[in-house]
Amino acid sequence: MDDTTIKLDQFLKWKGLVDTGGQAKLAIQDGEVRVNGVIETRRGRKLVAGDRVTIGNQTFRVEL
Repeated sequence: MDDTTIKLDQFLKWKGLVDTGGQAKLAIQDGEVRVNGVIETRRGRKLVAGDRVTIGNQTFRVEL
């Protein structure tokens, strides 16, 4: 990871939305996570500042 991107699974852990990488993987694979309104199933998806990540009824703006 460089300082302009963060992987989706790492973002979920960093924000405290999941406790482990395994939980992040399952949530992403199960289609529970949206990036900019679109279901994202790639846990390695690189996020950039301004992206919006939604899980459940919570949406977070990526700020790096």
